[in-house]
Amino acid sequence: MSRPFESEIRTAVDLLQSRGVRFEPGLTDQEVVQTETTFGFRFPPDLRAFLQTALPVRLNKPGLSNSFPDWRAGNKDDLQTRLNWPWEGMVFDIEHNAFWLDEWGKKPDVLQAAIEMAHRYVTAAPTLIPVCSHRYIPATPAEAGNPVFSVHQTDIIYYGLNLWDYFEQEFAEHEEGWYAGERYAEFTEAQYFAAHRDIPFWSRLVS
Repeated sequence: MSRPFESEIRTAVDLLQSRGVRFEPGLTDQEVVQTETTFGFRFPPDLRAFLQTALPVRLNKPGLSNSFPDWRAGNKDDLQTRLNWPWEGMVFDIEHNAFWLDEWGKKPDVLQAAIEMAHRYVTAAPTLIPVCSHRYIPATPAEAGNPVFSVHQTDIIYYGLNLWDYFEQEFAEHEEGWYAGERYAEFTEAQYFAAHRDIPFWSRLVS
């Protein structure tokens, strides 16, 4: 009897290994529960199945050795920093680049008050889980097929229709200078957003 996502996982692992990614044995059920309890989120089922089959821990390229979060042996503070990255980037843009969403209402004149107001909205949004470097997948809905975002401050784009598509976009062979957004060149705005599952709050920020 085949396991969930067995074919997709095999394809992804083969692809990543061909690009220099080193794997360790997958997370145990206990390690998954410990991680989810420690950091306060639940892995969506496709990411959990992938990580329980084979845990990517290192990309053997200069400067990119720590691209993958090590949910087994990684430093807790480092992992928390990765989880905080989307919020910290937003704080930077609120302070330095006049970022503010209309639906948040009038921006307070006092910076700290503005940050506290924004934080209430962000904490209510789905947690973004780091997959590799600054690519993130939302924890909710707790279903397979959530899109993968590229997050750099409030410059957020879709980088994968789902987890498996993300691995293809990030690690497959492409022409020099290619990036994931190029495949949407002929899409209308409506087609672009319709191609991805809508994620509360975060899809609102996609450019």
